[in-house]
Amino acid sequence: MENNLKVEVVKWIDEYDSLTMIREKVFIEEQKVTSQLEWDGMDKEAIHFLAFKDEKAIGCARAFVIEYCMQLGRIAVLKEYRGEGIGSALIEKAMTTAKLNQLSAIYISAQCHAIDFYKKFGFEVTSDIYLDAEIMHRDMTLNF
Repeated sequence: MENNLKVEVVKWIDEYDSLTMIREKVFIEEQKVTSQLEWDGMDKEAIHFLAFKDEKAIGCARAFVIEYCMQLGRIAVLKEYRGEGIGSALIEKAMTTAKLNQLSAIYISAQCHAIDFYKKFGFEVTSDIYLDAEIMHRDMTLNF
């Protein structure tokens, strides 16, 4: 990971502005997810990962711990920073966090276009294709 790229575990209340800005740009503006679906009221209870490059917030993800497993989602990188390893850094931080907390697996609902990206980390497809927010997804699991 480059010196000017870092991923931190943050609290919703502390990084609300950055987290909402990234998710609004990626999910609501770019992918046309409705505000009602995106803002599901679960963010206050979630674990949030925030990626910074040169101190600017550029990517995020959120997670929940459910019965020794991490449910990871809302993985987003601002368009102008894609292809620079930001998504990989977010996944690696989530994996490290899960292992440090002795969790047994990470589950994701992956957009179909990103399945090969997640496979690089060892995730395996565990479902058929389904629509979520009018976007094709498949469930994936990474077991530790």
